[in-house]
Amino acid sequence: MYHPKSLSTLIEELVKLPGIGQKTAERLAFFILKAHKDAAERLARAILDVKGMIRQCSVCNNIADHDPCEICGSPKRDKSTLCVIEEPHDLYAIEKTGGYKGSYHVLMGVLSPLDGIGPDDLKIGGLVNRIEKDGIKEVIIATNPNMEGDATAMYISNLIKPLEVKVTRIARGLPMGGDIEYADEVTLIKSFEGRMEI
Repeated sequence: MYHPKSLSTLIEELVKLPGIGQKTAERLAFFILKAHKDAAERLARAILDVKGMIRQCSVCNNIADHDPCEICGSPKRDKSTLCVIEEPHDLYAIEKTGGYKGSYHVLMGVLSPLDGIGPDDLKIGGLVNRIEKDGIKEVIIATNPNMEGDATAMYISNLIKPLEVKVTRIARGLPMGGDIEYADEVTLIKSFEGRMEI
């Protein structure tokens, strides 16, 4: 299909975004083309700003527009509890619940030997340093419940247990409103393993 060069270039760049196929890229490109010039300029400015202003927090590795990030700089957070997560978007998911008031440590990935990602490729060294110098009493490992997440959780657990800190893993199991008859076997097993006293 023929498109003017600038439109084709925009489509080619949009297709590179995760979850965007050719048809969606074309729809987005035509939407941008039809939009008022001010709207297109705001979008372009937002993309440039996020690339120019966002940095990693030197304490937890979260993304922020200042260092330390808002969470690490807050005196209201429980500094004795540290939640270890894979990526910054995991932090936002947890924060939306409003139920966790401790600190975070973002690993910036998971162990994945098949992809060539080992412990030195993650922010694990900084985690050990924080536990040793910040008086951390509990480390909550909140990696994803998959092979890489479980391997990363086990590696971290074995690494930090000698530091005499309580190590916990978030529970896994049935979602709210879920039916037992539709749950898979692994989910049911994890539901029993993660059970709590009532």
